Amino acid sequence: MAELEEPRRRIPLVPENLLKKRKAYLAIKATQAKQALLNKRKGVTKRVKRVIELLRLKKNYTGVFVKLSPLSLKMLRIVEPYVAWGQPNLKSVRELILKRGQAKIKKKRVPLTDNIMIEEHLGGCGIICLEDLIHEIYTTGKYFKRVTSFLWPFHLSVARHASRNRVGFLKEMGKPGFRGDAINQLIRQLN
Repeated sequence: MAELEEPRRRIPLVPENLLKKRKAYLAIKATQAKQALLNKRKGVTKRVKRVIELLRLKKNYTGVFVKLSPLSLKMLRIVEPYVAWGQPNLKSVRELILKRGQAKIKKKRVPLTDNIMIEEHLGGCGIICLEDLIHEIYTTGKYFKRVTSFLWPFHLSVARHASRNRVGFLKEMGKPGFRGDAINQLIRQLN
């Protein structure tokens, strides 16, 4: 009986040698991903990088509102091979802000869920609720710059299985550059 009560030896579900191979594979995969990011940045000029930074488009598939002026138009022309842009309608602006809108408060992201928060930070501009914020962005009013700096850039959703062309855009999205009113369809696709 004493022989039967020996502590049972635990048998792992995955053999140890396979676990070691899997960890090595993950390490290789991580270094390849870092290398791909470095290679992607090497192909872009410093001027384009600087403009993308000024537009606050630090990650792929992010969106910001920009007031169209001669200077911003020049900036958009510089990054045209990498960016899709156009004039969104009121419905697209409202959907983006309601679904993906986040405020920048003390360098932290805060979802736009409370009108009190908007009134605290933008009350001096006469913006006291979410609808005022949407109206100010759509009409590009005199406090447009302050409102857009209050908002964090929008992170748009992309299907994981979506295939990309050589520029990095999804094939079903079409080519980058000026879209005009067709930007609304793209916003709905990525929102």
